[in-house]
Amino acid sequence: MELQVIKSNGNKASKIKVDASVFDVKPNRDAVHRAILSEMTNSRQGTHGSKSRGMVRGGGKKPWKQKGRGVARAGTTRSPLWRGGGTVFGPQPHQYEYKLPKKIKRLARRSILSEKLQNKKIIVLNEFGIDEPKTKKTKDLLVNLDVQEKKILVLTGNLTENLILSMRNIPNIALLDAVTASAYDLLDSEIILIDQKGLEMLNDGLADK
Repeated sequence: MELQVIKSNGNKASKIKVDASVFDVKPNRDAVHRAILSEMTNSRQGTHGSKSRGMVRGGGKKPWKQKGRGVARAGTTRSPLWRGGGTVFGPQPHQYEYKLPKKIKRLARRSILSEKLQNKKIIVLNEFGIDEPKTKKTKDLLVNLDVQEKKILVLTGNLTENLILSMRNIPNIALLDAVTASAYDLLDSEIILIDQKGLEMLNDGLADK
């Protein structure tokens, strides 16, 4: 299949061939859900924690004798029943991990790319044409493409310093290397803006071998 390539001024350029196994598959929502769940789960730090009665400082002495006072017996002032005591079944630090097969991860990205393409949410540029670090150049590019109000994911095959400096101050843009974009990155955008080199790299990385 072929995709239309657009110049930075908004005019049509040539067409580029891509693999139908990447950009024309039936979206698998289960694979997408699992990929997003895996990424969000693995990003959790798992550093939450609370102290049980054995971890709270103090409380070594029995507060009063066992019998004869007419009150409930107590063995420590750090009992969960007491103010300043430990927590019963509180959260403990542990690692969150949700492993996913590589095939499922690839299927999820293919599904998202295919659905975005069907909904005309992918714009392929021949090049960004940003040869100096100017935010205005990026803004002019977005105006030419009529996407200045959208949440945009910019993917490139050549992540230069000029691109980074030109786009970092625009709040609705996320700039990534094309091959490192995850399923969450692809899904969390209204428009995917990708240059020709980045598209080739993405196509080669996800196509059936």
